[in-house]
Amino acid sequence: MKVHEYYVYILTNQSNSVLYVGVTNDIQGRTYDHKNKVFKGFTATYNCNKLVYYEEFQWIHDAIAREKQLKAGSRQKKIDLIITDNPLWNDLSDGWYD
Repeated sequence: MKVHEYYVYILTNQSNSVLYVGVTNDIQGRTYDHKNKVFKGFTATYNCNKLVYYEEFQWIHDAIAREKQLKAGSRQKKIDLIITDNPLWNDLSDGWYD
C-alpha cells in the first residue's frame, strides 16, 4: 500500500505580519515555489516565504479539512499554534535547499 503524505502549512513574511495557510503533497517543493514567487498571487504579493508551521496527514481529505479549520479560525489561534511548536518563528525550511 502506498503511503501518502499531505501537509497543511503556514507561511509568513519576514516581519511575521501576514499569515498564509495552504495544503500540499510536496512541502519542500511548494515552499520553494513560494520563496521564488513561481506563482503570482497572495504569497508573492505579500512576500510570504517563511515556513513557520506544518502538519502532516496521510489522507488528503483530512488535510483539506484541517486547512479549512485553520483558515476559519482567528489570527490569534494561528499565532498560538505557531508559538506552541515554533516560539521563535524560525523558518522551518532553512537548510532544505543548500
